Amino acid sequence: MPTMDPANSKSSSAEELKTLANEAFKAHKYSQAIDLYTQAIELNGENAVYWANRALAHTKLEEYGSAIQDATKAIEIDPKYSKGYYRRGAAYLAMGKFKDALKDFQQVKKLCPNDPDATKKLKECEKAVMKLKFEEAISVPESARHSVADSIDYHAIGTGPDSYFPPKLTAVAVAVVLLAVLVVYVGNKAAIVVTAATMAAILVFLGTSWWGCSNDHVFSKNDLDVEPEYAGARIEGDVVTLEFVKKMMDEFKKQKCLHKRYAFQIVLQTREMLRSMPSLVDISVPEGKHFTVCGDVHGQFYDLLNIFELNGLPSEDNPYLFNGDFVDRGSFSVEVILTLFAFKCMCPTAMYLSRGNHESKSMNKIYGFEGEVRSKLSETFVELFAEVFCCLPLAHVINSKVFVVHGGLFSVDGVKLSDIRAIDRFREPPEEGLMCELLWSDPQPQLGRGPSKRGVGLSFGADVTKKFLQDNNLDLVVRSHEVKDEGYEIEHDGKLITVFSAPNYCDQMGNKGAFIRFEAPSLKPNIVTFSAVPHPDVKPMAYANNFLRMFS
Repeated sequence: MPTMDPANSKSSSAEELKTLANEAFKAHKYSQAIDLYTQAIELNGENAVYWANRALAHTKLEEYGSAIQDATKAIEIDPKYSKGYYRRGAAYLAMGKFKDALKDFQQVKKLCPNDPDATKKLKECEKAVMKLKFEEAISVPESARHSVADSIDYHAIGTGPDSYFPPKLTAVAVAVVLLAVLVVYVGNKAAIVVTAATMAAILVFLGTSWWGCSNDHVFSKNDLDVEPEYAGARIEGDVVTLEFVKKMMDEFKKQKCLHKRYAFQIVLQTREMLRSMPSLVDISVPEGKHFTVCGDVHGQFYDLLNIFELNGLPSEDNPYLFNGDFVDRGSFSVEVILTLFAFKCMCPTAMYLSRGNHESKSMNKIYGFEGEVRSKLSETFVELFAEVFCCLPLAHVINSKVFVVHGGLFSVDGVKLSDIRAIDRFREPPEEGLMCELLWSDPQPQLGRGPSKRGVGLSFGADVTKKFLQDNNLDLVVRSHEVKDEGYEIEHDGKLITVFSAPNYCDQMGNKGAFIRFEAPSLKPNIVTFSAVPHPDVKPMAYANNFLRMFS
């Protein structure tokens, strides 16, 4: 009786596993798909398709570092395999590495010259790189920039923050038009050089900066009052009340807007409170009281309302900590951030807020928040939110026992709480160091440390968690940052909990959301899970950049 060649048997089994992995992928079970593709690779590691497919599954889980590694392996196996370059280019785009992405899409176009989809994506990538070069050319040094918040007096803002378009901004607009003309008639590189020179001349002449953050207000002095016909929520004086917040949330639920005058007040008052807080905030929960920690919300406003329905509105007796990533991806991020900030204004000890990796300019440009703010509020708010996000604390400690941070722990041992308190957080997140790792790192099942599957930060094991807790006399690490099927996951011998509060993330993951209630004095975590609720027909990523929506 003939026997099957062992090599053929392995290849056949690998194909069966690939088929199962593809089915899991179609069912949005991306972790399961990765496991199955991994098994197929173990049987036949020279098949570029398996590596490229696993790269795509990693991308769906926002594991862009792993996606780039897998796609690169596919390219090494078969340099003419266009999907390898395509998948790697998509991962580079998601990380904001537009120049690297451009090289890959140029290669895709070279391999598939008649593919209209490849042509379309290459053009979008070229636009993104062009925009990046333009921004670099006209950027103002940090030391020369003025705070947009310091230039705004919300008491003097009325009906139309954008109704007055001052000559200085008009001049900048002229320079932008000049860029478009030069791109068409002169070419990209020459256009950037000439436009940068023109812009510099304009700015020097006017004595201002590109960001419009001079001492001149960009608001009409004739518009001092909220329109009489405005029927939305109003703040009387300087005090944000529960009545106001409830009405504002109800208006948001009906997809109505808050007047910009009150939006300015909420954001500016929140900024003042956050600026006075340390980078590591100590929270005291009295005996017999409770405290709730929520994970990523990501612009899912209607799920945020459901959390309050299940667990009560924030108050001095029902305090919350939202652990970063309030915005991006979900298309109701403005509603989410204004609601959280309003509760912070109403009662500072009812609402604690921690910075996530998505509270940053680089993420907001790509994943939708910047576009949403521009659409629902104004350009001025884009810069204002960027400033306020730089004021957010980086971590919290509850009753000297529970350490709460968005991402995770560190690339070195011996980090003390005092080191975290000493971090200068008033800046955009760096690409390395303690601040970066607090926002980006993830736990891993293996001991020790490993490279980040995201391409930023690192992965850390149970031994790293144990030592950090011992060194700082802590009992537990609570972090967010990762989608979990049940809304949470307990790892590292029970010493680390991930909590994620955006159910059915991006309307496709099918996960539950969760929050954690701690009761003092024991601080035993009581985890509550919940499912997604319906929301208006506005798709996630509706305000994201064109090129990223293409891959969503």
